Amino acid sequence: MKFTSINPRNARVEKLATLSRLVRREQLARPLAAGASVRDFLDALPNIYAARDLRVLAQKIARARRSGRVFLLLSGAHPIKTGLGPLICELVRDKILSAIGCNGAFMIHDFELALAGRTSEDVGAGLAEGRFGMADETGSFLSQAAASAAHEGTGLGEVVGREISRRRLKHRESSVLACAYEQGVPVTVHVALGADIVHMHPQADGAAIGQASMNDFHRLTAVVSRLARGVVLNLGSAVIMPEVFLKALNLARNLGAKVDNFTAADMDFVRHYRPRVNVVERPTAGGGQGILLTGHHELMFPLLCAAIGEEIGPSERLGKRRGGAGPQLTNASHDHGPQVAHRLDKRDAKRKGANRLT
Repeated sequence: MKFTSINPRNARVEKLATLSRLVRREQLARPLAAGASVRDFLDALPNIYAARDLRVLAQKIARARRSGRVFLLLSGAHPIKTGLGPLICELVRDKILSAIGCNGAFMIHDFELALAGRTSEDVGAGLAEGRFGMADETGSFLSQAAASAAHEGTGLGEVVGREISRRRLKHRESSVLACAYEQGVPVTVHVALGADIVHMHPQADGAAIGQASMNDFHRLTAVVSRLARGVVLNLGSAVIMPEVFLKALNLARNLGAKVDNFTAADMDFVRHYRPRVNVVERPTAGGGQGILLTGHHELMFPLLCAAIGEEIGPSERLGKRRGGAGPQLTNASHDHGPQVAHRLDKRDAKRKGANRLT
């Protein structure tokens, strides 16, 4: 087969004004003077791609807060290890966050920071001798919390937060679980058995951990049932929370809740399949908006919090601390909200009754 070169001399050209262009001059970034405010910084960002999406997400969260809609945070452990606990606590105290769902490692790091002011073990240093993850206080406290949650029929997150607060641990002011408990904001903990250091502890009881975590799954499902026109943000969980969220969403819809037209966002320092598909894309396929923001947690999340603060404003934040409208989601064991919670409670009662007969 023979080819000859093309001659572009007869190619058609068009006037620039008649052709589409996706970037306009007014979208460009502006230089920032020394001593500028947070608002100045945000306004100086280019109105393009991630910078635009960050502002949109902050606006959606502020709108959800004003209209009494749910803002649900899903989180892995890395945000706690990178020092973001105090910012999450501030969102809780300002009545911006409605609920938090996290994995077991989040709970572990939160407890250790509350107790000792330090966490995140050097795994390699202890692994050769079998010392890694064998902290007595961590295993004992969290094993007792799981046993209490299973016995009381409540969630693991609530009991851990309650006990950190009740026992007045030295650094409890930085504990997300204690802060949330004190403010009446649900925290649910979703455990993968065998994945956390406390599962190696002599007191670890798989049945208790599993029951406590199942209780929290039902609590999370009740929160998700009220997510319509709200916001869900997955922060640094690549597998556990996206999978749990997808099942909670499906169960809520299966039980009759209309959960649609919400904003679903993922923030992580790399993009993963499950957060993108199970949090952002599939849940919003029938309506709503998906946002992907990629970058280091310790930079991106403080920036988002600052943007939320600018959208809401200091006077409104202080006003909400004194009380006001918002989604009434509390830590009370049976205050899960509408009919989804009632159906879950009936299912739990039936299962417990069956267990008493065996």
